Amino acid sequence: MNQCLLFPDPRPLVERLGADFFRRAPQSPGVYLMRDAAEEILYVGKAKNLRNRLNSYRVASPDRMKTRQLKLLRQVVDIQLEEWPDEQAALAREAALLLHLRPRFNRAGTWPRQPQIIAWKVIDCGLSFQVMKETPRHWQFHGPLHGRAASTLIAMARLAWRAIHNQACYSRMPEGFGQSRSRTSLLVPRLRAELELLDQTASQLQAACDGQLNQFSLWLDKRTPQPTHPFELAARNLDLETLRIAAINRSAAVSSPTSCSGAKL
Repeated sequence: MNQCLLFPDPRPLVERLGADFFRRAPQSPGVYLMRDAAEEILYVGKAKNLRNRLNSYRVASPDRMKTRQLKLLRQVVDIQLEEWPDEQAALAREAALLLHLRPRFNRAGTWPRQPQIIAWKVIDCGLSFQVMKETPRHWQFHGPLHGRAASTLIAMARLAWRAIHNQACYSRMPEGFGQSRSRTSLLVPRLRAELELLDQTASQLQAACDGQLNQFSLWLDKRTPQPTHPFELAARNLDLETLRIAAINRSAAVSSPTSCSGAKL
C-alpha cells in the first residue's frame, strides 16, 4: 500500500503566482523566464505546450525533483511567458536567450559553440557543399549556425540531388550518400546535367536559406515528380523541414515574440 503523506508537498509557485496563472497559461509553444525578487533571470526554458510544462512546476516534490530544481522553485517570484508560432521558433529563441543571459540555473547552452557556415559552389564536376568556420569568398553560404550544421548540409545536398537528377529518387542515391552526421563536405555530381541547372539549384537553395522556402518547394515540385512512396515523401519532407529550421535559427532567435505575458508578486 502507498503510504499517505503526513504533510502535503509544498507548492511555492502556486502560493506566489496563484492557481489562475497556471490555468490561464497558453497551450502553445513558447519560452518561459523565471525571475527572483531582485528581477534576476534564474532560468530560461522552452516548451511545446507552456501550460503543461508550467504545471510540472506546481508541486515541489522532494521525491521526484532534484535538489537544484527545488532550490530554483524556492527563489522564483515571477515567470514571464513568450508565445511562439511553433516549437522550433521557441527553441531558437531559447538558445539566443541562454547565450545572452547565461542564467545561473541553466547548465546547457549557456556558452557559444564554434560557429559553422554551410557553403556551396558550382564546380566543373557538380555542386560542392562544405562546412566552414569563416565566411567564404566566391561561395554562396548560410550561417553562421551554432548547431545542426551537419544535418543541414546533408538535407541541402539531398534536395540538390533530387533537383539536378530529377528522375533519381532518394532510394537511388549512391549508397551512404549524406548519411553520416559528421560530414563536413559533400558533392552532388553533375553527370549529364547542364551547368545552367546547377547554377539555378544553387540560387534556389540560397533563396530557401534566406526564408523563401515556399518558393524553393514550388520550384522543386516543378523539377521533380511528386513522391508517392511513403519513404520518398517522408524523406523529402524531413529535408525541407531541416532547411526551414536552419532559416529559423538565423532569423527567429533575434526577432520579437508574437506575444508576452507574465505573473508577478
